[in-house]
Amino acid sequence: MFGSAPPPKNEPTPFQHRSPYAASKVYAYWLVRNYREGYNFFATNGILFNHESPRRGETFVTRKISRAVARIRYGFQDKLYLGNLDARRDWGYAPDYVKAMWLMLQQEAPDDYVIATGQSHSVREFCELAFLEAGIELEWRGSGTSEVGIVRSTSFTAHAAMNKVPRVGDEVVRIDPRYFRPTEVQHLKGDATKARQRLGWQPTVTFKELVKIMVRADIQYLENLQQCNDVISRIVNNS
Repeated sequence: MFGSAPPPKNEPTPFQHRSPYAASKVYAYWLVRNYREGYNFFATNGILFNHESPRRGETFVTRKISRAVARIRYGFQDKLYLGNLDARRDWGYAPDYVKAMWLMLQQEAPDDYVIATGQSHSVREFCELAFLEAGIELEWRGSGTSEVGIVRSTSFTAHAAMNKVPRVGDEVVRIDPRYFRPTEVQHLKGDATKARQRLGWQPTVTFKELVKIMVRADIQYLENLQQCNDVISRIVNNS
């Protein structure tokens, strides 16, 4: 919704949406305002910056990274393809943001609130922390669309039944120009001062904790899958 407006962005910041998706959100915002002001509805806008969790769709970059990292760690995938590594976003934990939504609805009068952590991090940072959580240290080589992420070191023990696991020197991240947006928003960071003061809201999960939660969930899924496969193999072999 705020798009190319300079950060940090709060309730008075003019909207400068840069995609059809963003334009639809701005339309919904003004529709809510119209019903509230014209028809006396209790209608509140929550302008929520990026809120993530293990339930995030696999096409969103955070979940795309966490899922790919787990799959690379266990040898089910060899590379992660990304676009703009230096795009910065204000990423928070979805349950924190749901609490903010609930708090908005407990107020005596409806209003509009920006919900954000007030910190921004790059896709590159998210990627590095995600791989580290899986026991893989990255090293970046090259520049522009030729930049790649190489395994610098590993700190995990390979499962005997694993597929090909990443080794030092393996290329695990590559840039794909198809993922660059025609109207990229380079930097998003919110200012939730109003929500803190009026709702008493503040985020409880840090960026590093968020990355850990998401990666561990995807790793746990694959570990459970591997355990199921081991049980099935034993049953088949003993039958």
